[in-house]
Amino acid sequence: MESTTRTIKTPKNIALVAHDHCKSSLLAWATKNSEQLKPHQLFGTGTTAKLLTHHTGLNVTGMLSGPMGGDQQIGAMIAEQKIDVLIFFWDPLNAVPHDPDVKALLRLATVWNIPVATNAATADFIITSPYFKGEIDIVIPDYHHYLQERTK
Repeated sequence: MESTTRTIKTPKNIALVAHDHCKSSLLAWATKNSEQLKPHQLFGTGTTAKLLTHHTGLNVTGMLSGPMGGDQQIGAMIAEQKIDVLIFFWDPLNAVPHDPDVKALLRLATVWNIPVATNAATADFIITSPYFKGEIDIVIPDYHHYLQERTK
């Protein structure tokens, strides 16, 4: 597939997602980093967004709950280049009924080449990177070229 570049600018659109067993970890991480997160546009799946807004004072736009389609909503935003960073504290030791949605979300983040943190250590690496406060060019699929080739 042909590729092109996209510039991730500041402020960034950041998705914050956590499985039930990881919500307290994401909440602790977001509380610790609330000053760094404040300037950015934040999105989250249902319960996670509500908890983050309530406990940190951050303004987190809520989607549906993950099992009700929230993971897919975030995935659609990634495909539409409306999400720049995904912070997704997932629980690898407990299967969830919407595992296919989780896999699809991570797949889309990889296809569209956005930074993804699946735990606090990786989230710390992302948030302390000079690119977090600045711009970075990333390579993404050239969808228009792809569509043109498929519809000849």
